Amino acid sequence: MSDYLIKALAYDGQIRAYAMKGTEMVGEAQRRHITWPTASAALGRTMMASTMMAAMLKSDKHKITVKIEGEGPLGAIIVDAAPNGDTRGYVHNPHVHFDLNQHGKLDVARAVGGTDGYLSVVKDLGLRDNFTGQVPLVSGEIGDDFTYYFASSEQVPSAVGVGVLVNPDNSILAAGGFIIQVLPNADDAVISALEQRIKTIEPISKLIERGLTPEEILYELLGKDNVKVLETMSVQFQCTCSRERISNALVSLGKEEIQAIIEEEGQAEAHCHFCNEKYVFDREELEQLQEESR
Repeated sequence: MSDYLIKALAYDGQIRAYAMKGTEMVGEAQRRHITWPTASAALGRTMMASTMMAAMLKSDKHKITVKIEGEGPLGAIIVDAAPNGDTRGYVHNPHVHFDLNQHGKLDVARAVGGTDGYLSVVKDLGLRDNFTGQVPLVSGEIGDDFTYYFASSEQVPSAVGVGVLVNPDNSILAAGGFIIQVLPNADDAVISALEQRIKTIEPISKLIERGLTPEEILYELLGKDNVKVLETMSVQFQCTCSRERISNALVSLGKEEIQAIIEEEGQAEAHCHFCNEKYVFDREELEQLQEESR
């Protein structure tokens, strides 16, 4: 089953919900960046939360950039996500792994740095100025930190669950997530029932491992009869870099700058942090770009 995300309402419009399977998305990130298990979990959780957040945007021309920067050995986690399900991301130090924490889970909080740091979200809505929200980390476990972001920066009571399971060979076994948001008209009884269910539900990554679909995850959380699925969309690791874009950037440098690269380096090399792709332009290609820059 390929990765996908669903948008839904529940309890006659009192609850807004998102759920996704992201095993292939996180797996692609792991393969590209050769992340170790704890780093894979941190990056994967951030990517999936960002993907669901981007799905809330109203236009395909919009996008978000999420940055989690703690004092832990991971360094910064940076993710770009678009409303069409395209997501890319990287972590500054992909080779971080610790023993499991006291709960038997990957110790993401230790890798991130616990509460020493911040989560920031930049929304590009096509306006002159971007919207930026920033909150301190409340746990470093990622899901809790996004939950706090929604409540503090966007004033939307939310529950964010994201999880990643890693195989012994470092590949991704299962990854998924959900965001449940309480709308202003929600009854106290509905909120109480939801809070209780979130406390007792099996971890999201385990549900994905057992083969539950995003729809079935929301049924587990909200009750099948209460959920109305509005939209289904594919999600994937997808970078916006390309050889053509790098070529255009080189052309924009101008003839003299390209000539300096030819004389000093003999070639040009560009590396994309988001997807780990490397682009090399030899002398002949640079000379052709030099002609285009005239």
